[in-house]
Amino acid sequence: MKALVATGPNEFSVQEVTEPEPGYREVLARVRAVTICGTDAHLLRGDYPGFWPPGYPFIPGHEWAGEIVALGPGAEDLGWSEGDRIAGTSHDACGVCQKCVEGRYNLCENYGKEGLHRQYGHNYQGAFAEYVVHGVKAIFHLPEEIDFPTGATLDPASIGLHTANRGGVRPGDNVVVFGPGPVGLLAADAALTRGAARVIVIGKPSIDCDRLELARSMGFEAIDYEGIDPVEAVRESTGGLGADVILDCAGVPETFQWSIAALRKGGRCAAVGIPVEGVALDLQELVLYEKELVGVRATAGEMRHVIPLVANGRIRVKKLISHRFPLEEFGEALDTFNERRGCAMKVIIEP
Repeated sequence: MKALVATGPNEFSVQEVTEPEPGYREVLARVRAVTICGTDAHLLRGDYPGFWPPGYPFIPGHEWAGEIVALGPGAEDLGWSEGDRIAGTSHDACGVCQKCVEGRYNLCENYGKEGLHRQYGHNYQGAFAEYVVHGVKAIFHLPEEIDFPTGATLDPASIGLHTANRGGVRPGDNVVVFGPGPVGLLAADAALTRGAARVIVIGKPSIDCDRLELARSMGFEAIDYEGIDPVEAVRESTGGLGADVILDCAGVPETFQWSIAALRKGGRCAAVGIPVEGVALDLQELVLYEKELVGVRATAGEMRHVIPLVANGRIRVKKLISHRFPLEEFGEALDTFNERRGCAMKVIIEP
């Protein structure tokens, strides 16, 4: 089969490789669509040496949809059949550690241990290929009303929902989202599904101008913070009180600081953006005003819940699909994603 193979930092090409075979409780699927995620771009640059990927050669890719073409032993007993349309997610956790038993498999205590845990496209071969093998814990039935490109965006949509869930959004809340990228706008939609009264999306015009316009076209309030104090802008728009919930989908030091400062007393910030440098926080404000800062890692069971929300249009992933490329043009697709050509959001690869 053809697959995108990384052989080192910033070294990758489409190659002929051996088609994988499904093992116990695994399926072999034909990949119909797979999206480029920000993590993929970092991984291909070599930003996580020795961790993602653990070694080379390596096939990345983890947001995908396709159809089952072969079943491994035991998969049929669990309700899977050849021809089933499916969407994949990355975490295939052990299922037996305390975190998995509690439903927080994204925090599996056996992460990365051979035979116990896989994170496809991160520490195990992924889906930028014509075919992929996944364990049955990491696949979901794709309803007929969701096409394959849309199905490939279900994983980031579930991350958006997990972000809103971790934020504890309640009916009537004022919610602020820092970062109008794909996860930010999906988290904004997820906040609405949880009952938010208002969602304000904040970005920087020089890098997010088109994305802020997309946010406005989706009905969100949008604030550009260039030349203004975003904390004061949030307080002004909330009657001086601050936001009930902030979803930090940017992950840069300034947005962490702004998020804590812009929260209402007793408010909560859920951070899904991963900072790559140290962040200085005002812990006095965190303590004295009982503000909360919680982390968000991937998704913990939201995939099943997000599928009907995408199917009925309440989480609007189709608004974010901006480009489509064949696998052979992956280099052009990655440049389009990294350089945000044509307001690139979700860039789809169709092997």
